[in-house]
Amino acid sequence: MVKRSKQEPRSNCPITSSLELIGDRWTMVVLRDIFVGKKRYSEFLGSPEGISTNILADRLAMMESSGLIEAKPYQQRPLRLEYVLTDMGMGLLPVLQELCRWGNRYLPNTFVPPADFMEQKVR
Repeated sequence: MVKRSKQEPRSNCPITSSLELIGDRWTMVVLRDIFVGKKRYSEFLGSPEGISTNILADRLAMMESSGLIEAKPYQQRPLRLEYVLTDMGMGLLPVLQELCRWGNRYLPNTFVPPADFMEQKVR
């Protein structure tokens, strides 16, 4: 069996490569939270899905290292960060919006996202 580094994609397929970056259980949930206005670690922990602290820390670090988000200090002592989307992260807005539309159409009992989320445009 050939071992690959985390940086090396399994294939050149754009779907495979995209899913390797955002296809885990939590990344899209954190992205959703940022799109609806959450910026801080404690705000992400308050989401109803119940992400654990170690998983959240791991996802935020991965998302920052991959270029989806940027951490910006809002307090120096102690250092506290807030997270903002990069252009790369903003590019996922239409994907999340379509997932919402698809889920609302085919998955019973899913809530309809707020209009301000669904009407947002990529900057």
